[in-house]
Amino acid sequence: MSMEEAFKTLSLDYLNLLINGQAFSDVTFSVEGRLVHAHRCILAARSLFFRKFFCGPDSPSSSASSPSGLLASPRGVGGSTTPVIPVNSVTYEVFLLLLQFLYSGQASILPQKHEPRPNCGERGCWHTHCSSAIDLALDTLSASRSFGVEQLALLTQKQLASMVEKASVEDVMKVLLASRKQEMHHLWTTCSHLVAKSGLPPDVLAKHLPIDIVTKIEELRLKSSLSHHHPHQPHRSSPQSYHQFHHPHFALSTEFEDQKIRRMRRALDSSDVELVKLMVMGEGLNLDEALALHYAVENCSREVVKALLELGAANVNCPAGPAGKTPLHVAAEMVSPDMVAVLLDHHADPTVRTVDGVTPLDVLRSLTSDFLFKGAVPGLTHIEPNKLRLCLELVQSAAMVMSREETNEEQGGGSIYTPMGDGGGGGGGGVSLSLDSRMVYLDLGMAAAVQLGDGGDDGGGEGQRQGGGGGGGGSIGHGMYSHDF
Repeated sequence: MSMEEAFKTLSLDYLNLLINGQAFSDVTFSVEGRLVHAHRCILAARSLFFRKFFCGPDSPSSSASSPSGLLASPRGVGGSTTPVIPVNSVTYEVFLLLLQFLYSGQASILPQKHEPRPNCGERGCWHTHCSSAIDLALDTLSASRSFGVEQLALLTQKQLASMVEKASVEDVMKVLLASRKQEMHHLWTTCSHLVAKSGLPPDVLAKHLPIDIVTKIEELRLKSSLSHHHPHQPHRSSPQSYHQFHHPHFALSTEFEDQKIRRMRRALDSSDVELVKLMVMGEGLNLDEALALHYAVENCSREVVKALLELGAANVNCPAGPAGKTPLHVAAEMVSPDMVAVLLDHHADPTVRTVDGVTPLDVLRSLTSDFLFKGAVPGLTHIEPNKLRLCLELVQSAAMVMSREETNEEQGGGSIYTPMGDGGGGGGGGVSLSLDSRMVYLDLGMAAAVQLGDGGDDGGGEGQRQGGGGGGGGSIGHGMYSHDF
């Protein structure tokens, strides 16, 4: 058993203690009228708040409430000798999520896909950035801070920073207020820039935000010259563009744009790319401003992403949000070889950098380092080594091909790209595997791929052996950017 498997087994064993309810339980909480059985030693070991509550003057045996008011005085239920501690100001869902993290070291902050949720009337919603998902994350952030579980607070902050890039401006403002209250400066910076780019005038902002925050938003606009110098610059993290700031019917226009975005996403969720095409041609939908490609990469199938790219109306290298992530950055963070392959095959740039100077290749190298040396990848509960290796190989090869082409052009030579099926050509000494072929190999399993490649070394693959003088990292060679249509 590897170290990773041992830690995973340990995490599951502790989580089973919580799931099995009263097994070896020595403390019971009452949350919204429902009982939750737990174990003092685990809670005390994982949380300073619970350690002080159980071992200090606020312990259940002292029949006193916690100073914060989160836990009330214990009481008995029937003839049970186990004290029942009422939990205040925390919902059952959030408290259970908090305990899951304390027991196992991991928790899913997002609600279950497609389940009915309050504040979300959209049928079949994936709950990735809707109001209900934002509310759950904010409640989890507040509870983790109150109970002193800082690791969960940081994890939730990271999740919120990702969610607000696609959320409505109303939800972004809710997160902005929470980040200020919780003193989370990174989240505050992200949300304040998004609100500044939203185009909402100061009098509208003042209805939702304190006046001092509105002042800071206006200062940000002044510094970035958003108010006057770039009236047509699109807002990458919101469906509307900044030119709507001067529209006499701003509120109606904003609502109309939001409705178009929701229709587009529902169409993508149902694989109806033809409807999206009609919206682009007939309604003037801007796929880049709507972050259509980013949404499809994160939530839809490879076929939908490919069809969306073939419309020719989306920029495959479009940056989004304050970080400036492209769809290829998103696919790399997801460790999705099929998405990486289809994006590269439609000319995604593997060398493009975010605002912080991070390329998709940097993302995959960082994930590989975490996986190899830490045994886990932060933010990903499960990762398949073969998929991570294939993603890294695809992006490395694409970056190397681009580098060779740039060098060849500087030296006055022709392009090293040749169409698939030409049977040979410069630079590689033979036609290597196409991206779609590699995806077939992934579906069959990496073991089968190695057998098809004459049983060569584990990491090289067919493309490396046929690539001739391709150098390290495994060149895919010709056809890297060949289209399938």
